[in-house]
Amino acid sequence: MRLCLIAGSGELPKVFLKSAREKGVEVFVAGVKGITDLQADEYFPLGKIERLLKTLERKGIKDIVMLGKFEHSLIFSHLLTLDELAIRILRKAKDKKPQTLIKTLMEELEALGFEFPDPKPYLEELLAPAGKISSKEPSKEAIEDGLWGFPIARQIADLDVGQTIVVKDKAVVSVEAMEGTQKAIERAGELAGKGCRVIKVARRSQDFRIDVPTVGPKTIEAIKKIKGDTLFVEAGKVYLLEKEKLIKLADKYGIAVYGL
Repeated sequence: MRLCLIAGSGELPKVFLKSAREKGVEVFVAGVKGITDLQADEYFPLGKIERLLKTLERKGIKDIVMLGKFEHSLIFSHLLTLDELAIRILRKAKDKKPQTLIKTLMEELEALGFEFPDPKPYLEELLAPAGKISSKEPSKEAIEDGLWGFPIARQIADLDVGQTIVVKDKAVVSVEAMEGTQKAIERAGELAGKGCRVIKVARRSQDFRIDVPTVGPKTIEAIKKIKGDTLFVEAGKVYLLEKEKLIKLADKYGIAVYGL
């Protein structure tokens, strides 16, 4: 099997690449200039989709996996550099939500003969388990906040606004949108001070080919920065990046990590 990995930033593309190659899959890594921090086989400017497709056609590759972080706001800052196919996708999308844009991209490329296999089988070891993940147990108050905020977080994720909310004393302090998880956590600290709880979820009908929900050491660092005490993640649907490092940092900072 041969496939193309379009790699964004972060650890997830690296984990997928290692797992796929261990399973005997030949992977061509397509990097995006200024975004990809994995060593790519070839780099492409953001928005130059036609150039990438010509490369894949030349190599005889039809399967594509997209993983890693691509900031939603980049679309609006690179409008002048988009090629005709990218502009057509942008115009065809019914709205500019991340999920809508990626689905529209997939539909356009599938019409051209490309396919998008589910990357989940290569990443299952990263999925968050249910229950205690770090050494610290969440406090009774934290559990109450987590259980209260969990359905709210899922509703917001289903609306494709963001996959993270921050709560405190059964009030929503901040909601992740275009700015990303780290800045949403930092904003919560500015608004509510110490004792915030972060909740990360997936959509109820999460397509794991699209916008995979992840947390990692940077999430723990952000929670520590605002003096938060708990990170809740949806079990079986959120990926734990650099899991050992994440747990070690959480234990060092006295932060509870718990799968709901």
